[in-house]
Amino acid sequence: MLITLFLLAVYRVGVHIPTPGIDVAALEEFFKGAQGTIFGFFDMFSGGGLRNLSVFALGIMPYISASIILQLLTVVVPYLERLAKEGEAGRKKITQYTRYGTVVLAAFQAFAISFGLEQMTSPSGVPVVPPSVAGWGFRLMTMITLTAGTAFIMWLGEQITERGIGNGISLIIFAGIVARMPTALIESIGTVGEAGIPPLVFVLIIAVMVLVVAWVVFMERGQRRIPVQYAKRVIGRRMYGGSSTHLPLRINTSGVIPPIFASSILMFPMTIASFIPKKLLDDYTWLNTIVQSFGPTEIVYNVLYVVMIIFFCYFYTAVTFNPVDVSDNMKRYGGFVPGIRPGKPTSEYIDKVLTRITLVGALYVSAVCVLPTILIANFNIPFYFGGTALLIVVGVALDTVQQIETHMLTRHYEGFLKRGKLKGRR
Repeated sequence: MLITLFLLAVYRVGVHIPTPGIDVAALEEFFKGAQGTIFGFFDMFSGGGLRNLSVFALGIMPYISASIILQLLTVVVPYLERLAKEGEAGRKKITQYTRYGTVVLAAFQAFAISFGLEQMTSPSGVPVVPPSVAGWGFRLMTMITLTAGTAFIMWLGEQITERGIGNGISLIIFAGIVARMPTALIESIGTVGEAGIPPLVFVLIIAVMVLVVAWVVFMERGQRRIPVQYAKRVIGRRMYGGSSTHLPLRINTSGVIPPIFASSILMFPMTIASFIPKKLLDDYTWLNTIVQSFGPTEIVYNVLYVVMIIFFCYFYTAVTFNPVDVSDNMKRYGGFVPGIRPGKPTSEYIDKVLTRITLVGALYVSAVCVLPTILIANFNIPFYFGGTALLIVVGVALDTVQQIETHMLTRHYEGFLKRGKLKGRR
């Protein structure tokens, strides 16, 4: 745990080291007007590193993107599918390809960011990159700096996974989100008063947040358990099997991937609109109407958001969970679902159950993700705790606590076995 805390502290220190050649004040002013765009979305995942363009500005998003791409290609490319079935050696090879993909994506994104920074100006007209610094020297330096920062974060995450407790990549995202909570909470408390939110309403909002967190914990731990019976088999002189177990199907099988995909796609119109001159939007009212309809608090945006979350929940579940493989593995080891024939009927039954609970999980994820919009639209509070951030924080916290309990149980059983170890006969 000390190693985990130390490496997370190193990550948080790096978030505050800015990239050379940037006017930090102008960039901060730009981000104040970029809320609801893809810049604000990625700034959340970088733990605030993108806001001041630190050496960790790209965060761990290139690694997540590379992992998702490799995971999707595993279904399409036979070579990667064979590697995924080869056990530990195959997983190491896929991890190596993921690292290469991370560096390539980070370099491409950093190079594009360097070009974009030279075109950015704050709302007051101050360029983010001073003209005396702009040029190929700045672009190459920014690309190398940001790519190296992402590679270092990736290494930190792997070290936490190997030497610490929990999933390192998830904990880094978790730390970036949680680190911004105290500031946001102080800003929210500052709105309570005569001109802001009434104290009673603020207390009710806090109570709703607590209930939502409890609801998310309940749903994230929810499972649909399909009973599985294993037939007795005689191998040599010993009898195996004859046990009863279950196949756990999580309600939210796809995790936080659907809202991340949906948010990234829907925030592109607002991001593109931020580069359109204001005079052009004033001249063409129909264009301004379309742009405004994609705001995070608009009905069109939220309807499309829910539809895309449901679509990606089904899509990602279909990619990552194959009922046919599960059915074949059960049949190979003599397992069957009571009342269902082994083979194709079993896979169809599992697919039917999975389809039903995926709809429940998709609606639950959609409800959590539109919660911030409801709080902003009705109460106009600057601090909200919901959506993708809430799913990540609760999911990572549950997983980390479970791994800590596993370590404690392992240590307890080791001590028990040492004290109660039986000595062999002489």
